[in-house]
Amino acid sequence: MVGVSGWQGSEQAPAATAAPVGRPLLSLSLAAMLDDVHAHSGAVYLLAPGEPVLEMAVMAGLPRAFAAPWERVGLSAPIPVADAVRERRLVWVSGEEEMALRYPRIAVVLPYPFALAALPVATANKAYGAVYVTWPASHPPELSDRERDHLTAACDRLALRLERAAEEQRPVHPEPDLLAPSAAVTMTGALGTLEASRMVARLPYGLCALDLHGRVSYANPATAELLGIPVSGLLGAQLWASVPWLNDPVYEDRYRAALLSQHVTSFVALRPPGDWMSFRLYPSTSGLSVRISRARAVAEMTRAGPQQDDGTPGLVTISHVLSLASALTQAAGVQDVVQLVADEIAPAVGSQALVVLGSRAGRLHVLGHRGYRDAQVVERFDGLPLSEQTPGTHALNSGVPAFFDSREQLERLYPSRDATPDGMAAWAYLPLIASGRPVGTCVLAYAQPHPFPADERAVLTSLSGLIAQALERALLYDAKFQLAHGLQAALLPHSLPPLPLIEAAARYLPATQGMDIGGDFYDLVPSHGLASAVIGDVQGHNVTAAGLMGQLRTAVRAYTTVGQAPEEVMRSTNQLLIDLGTDLFASCLYMRLDPEREVAVMARAGHPPPLLLRPDGKVRVLDLAGGPLLGIDASATYPTTEVPFAPGSVLALYTDGLIESPGVDIEDALADLGRRFAETGDQPLDALADSLVKGGEKATRERLDDVALLLLRARAHD
Repeated sequence: MVGVSGWQGSEQAPAATAAPVGRPLLSLSLAAMLDDVHAHSGAVYLLAPGEPVLEMAVMAGLPRAFAAPWERVGLSAPIPVADAVRERRLVWVSGEEEMALRYPRIAVVLPYPFALAALPVATANKAYGAVYVTWPASHPPELSDRERDHLTAACDRLALRLERAAEEQRPVHPEPDLLAPSAAVTMTGALGTLEASRMVARLPYGLCALDLHGRVSYANPATAELLGIPVSGLLGAQLWASVPWLNDPVYEDRYRAALLSQHVTSFVALRPPGDWMSFRLYPSTSGLSVRISRARAVAEMTRAGPQQDDGTPGLVTISHVLSLASALTQAAGVQDVVQLVADEIAPAVGSQALVVLGSRAGRLHVLGHRGYRDAQVVERFDGLPLSEQTPGTHALNSGVPAFFDSREQLERLYPSRDATPDGMAAWAYLPLIASGRPVGTCVLAYAQPHPFPADERAVLTSLSGLIAQALERALLYDAKFQLAHGLQAALLPHSLPPLPLIEAAARYLPATQGMDIGGDFYDLVPSHGLASAVIGDVQGHNVTAAGLMGQLRTAVRAYTTVGQAPEEVMRSTNQLLIDLGTDLFASCLYMRLDPEREVAVMARAGHPPPLLLRPDGKVRVLDLAGGPLLGIDASATYPTTEVPFAPGSVLALYTDGLIESPGVDIEDALADLGRRFAETGDQPLDALADSLVKGGEKATRERLDDVALLLLRARAHD
């Protein structure tokens, strides 16, 4: 059922043998898999080297545009192929309703009836990627045992071939997608082909053929007459691109629906000035046949067709609404919402600039803006009392949208508006109402006078509801973010105390997932003429972990101040954690610094080993003896180790977030940290701290764990 352009037929690899070198391993395996279970389309994903990401390596049966949003999928994404790899199981989605329930992000973009199965491509020891296959909506609601067995066996065979390729150091690269052979009339002899063409040409209705990309490969004369485009202008072009009055995403959506669901699909469209045309799409695995005729009972139709104008963007379609709704679910902060509205809505409605306004303490506040060259034009409204008579405050106070077709119309109602021109000529003020209360106003501005017909006003008002819900979530997220950072700042030391023979620097970076707050802590405590340094990590990234971290840091400081030895400090802290009755554990590294004797005495509780940069420039990993994590065993002991700490030496204490990264061996990460430490160890301590925490670009983009770093440099005696 699936062919490759340029091949002679649809050659498939034998199931029991490996594909020879040079043949498309992935393509052959996928083609055989689709054929075995009579699936409609599918794709093979491979794990990206060194990244928790699945990359589409080959797709079959449909144009790649159908799966474009998922060509690269993070392993943590709520996508069937990611779930299949992460959970090492077959994922079955029986149809449109189940897809909307379990995977709404896919259902929003592909709201069509089809069934899907996703499986991991993995051996017992290693995952290599994933496969998904789809069936038309006519597939039974349950996956049969035969289909399950065939798919599982095929993925297991593919995993073994990938394992063999890796052992032989043969890289497996992405391969050309497999599309069905172009639809062609297969007749016995030229006479039959000629007679078939004559027969189709005599039909009173239009008949044309589309390939899988929607391009016209055949059209009869009636098609050209009904569409008003010559056959030569249709061939090789997509139907909705070559016919101006079909150039609307809603019609392309019908093609997608037919092709993915393999169901006959119909729609009507208005050919200006007043002729309605009926289109009926008959899909197959090789393309679509389209029947075109004049629509009947047009007078009973209540919906209007797409309008043509002078080149300005058309009214927002359902595709735009679905796209915006899907995108807004990903928005975290207020600026994300502003950017999404600028990217998704403003271009669709022809707006050249926008402002998002909010209120706080009885005053107007500018939450964000785009499209204005002079930011002061917008920012002068920040702090304006809500009692002022402006269109922005009126929309926010009343909850009623306002549309101004021209500058004259706006200035007639708000004469003072002339004092603050923004260079625009038309405006839409959309109140953002969420949970029954106004949360802001979205202002769309137009560079030219812009009429707002009733249907456009209705669409913009509806869209404002989506924006309002996203903005409400974003405001709450930003408030929690600020609270989390404030709590974290209060629990960590504001500064490190100055010490006569020790220079210190510290850094803390929160995880980029969760609440941006966690249980990593550090401290430097002068006591009895010495100095004690501590670094630790309470498991978790929430307020509970942060609160417990604050208790432990305070306890360590107290035990140090009363003069307990390092091993006693660790035992006391361990007992405290057990007495608190929490389910959380903590790792910890404690050291007593004696710069006069040029030594450091250390005790460790399940914490990553510190690094010592010696005066000669060599880095040593201090893999010290120690005890278990704090909070596990009340009888645990924590032996100490004394290490030299000569002038010019630098100790690096850190939490595991600095070295742990998905797909990276911990020993390799530690070696890389040691290498960077040795290369930059002669820098000033603050510059060295910045270099170490920002050295890994990948870790900078996405940190799954908090990072704490404490650097200590021994100074020479006076």
